[in-house]
Amino acid sequence: MLVFEPTEGTQPVAGIVMFHGGALRKGSADGLAPHCRQLASRGILAVSAGYRLIDQGATSIDDCIADARRAVEHFLGLAALRGLDSSRLASGGSSAGGHLALVAAMIAPDEPLPAPEPDVAAVVALNPVVDLLAYSPTQLQIIEQDAGIAAGRAIEYSPIEFVRPGNPPMLIQHGTHDEVASIDQARRFRDAMAQAGNDCILLEYEGAEHAFHYPGPAGHFDDVIDATAGFLLDRLATN
Repeated sequence: MLVFEPTEGTQPVAGIVMFHGGALRKGSADGLAPHCRQLASRGILAVSAGYRLIDQGATSIDDCIADARRAVEHFLGLAALRGLDSSRLASGGSSAGGHLALVAAMIAPDEPLPAPEPDVAAVVALNPVVDLLAYSPTQLQIIEQDAGIAAGRAIEYSPIEFVRPGNPPMLIQHGTHDEVASIDQARRFRDAMAQAGNDCILLEYEGAEHAFHYPGPAGHFDDVIDATAGFLLDRLATN
């Protein structure tokens, strides 16, 4: 876990733990370090967490989810030492990491049922997969094999299936030309959340592809940081 804190002597007003992308098979906590560093400069305790990767310590997505849950638990402890209770804390991530954050917040740990009460008060997900059943049967079979999901059980890991009243507020940021997780997925998820009476914002970046939010020529990094910080400060810092 890479921990980024506001300027020395400044009390954080909110916090977030984020999980990197990489299809559960690559990547590291370094991937979202630039995001966390910038969020910390806005008064937010920001943590970028790693997790075991499949075939590198993890045998299936279940190991990755277990690590994400443990990271959230550890983050809650770190935040408490800095005066932040769970009402001011969020989780999130990019791509597969965003999916992990959603699963940890929305699905019970022991069985495929909605989580009775999430550990975090909000979720920020960058280009996440939210509807595993949106893929063709062939694509879904590949996803199940790559993620170590038993055949026919992808629905148990699909966040849109676990939307219920009382889900935490969410900010989804997504490119309209995402070739990995279509914008239609994100729109359906937002609509399902709204129908359940939940707070869910979808920010669409016109023409942006998957992984649009990193520093560099894509040009969306600053906008993503502004939106993320604004959402966290608005939803959490005023509690």
